[in-house]
Amino acid sequence: MVSLTFLSHLNLSHNNLSGKIPTGNQFNSLVDPSIYEGNAALCGYPLLTGCQGDESPQLPREDGEEDDSKLWLIISVVIGFITGFWGVFGSLVIKKSWRYAYFQFLDKIKYALLDFLSSMGNRLRKGADEI
Repeated sequence: MVSLTFLSHLNLSHNNLSGKIPTGNQFNSLVDPSIYEGNAALCGYPLLTGCQGDESPQLPREDGEEDDSKLWLIISVVIGFITGFWGVFGSLVIKKSWRYAYFQFLDKIKYALLDFLSSMGNRLRKGADEI
């Protein structure tokens, strides 16, 4: 049951359940103690009854796994950025012919865009003069 991820409501009250309430996945979102009502032998979070061997009822750490996944996300984004950045710009620094071809391409794009905007401006002015 711990692997379930699609429950929106669960009521386990008055089922004579016993043992520690599992934590993880969906059970971390089931924090209302009333859903376990009538099960005197249940223990663990979110109930105030501690289990044997536990010194006190411990709340599950909500950010424990999240911190690890955030750390790995940041590491992978940084590695991807460095690899992509140096894959493109490193090749432009090392290979002179590629550098010239790249900047010629950018110049062509710039002049095409300026030509397009200039023609659109002329059309708009011409249309405004006719009115």
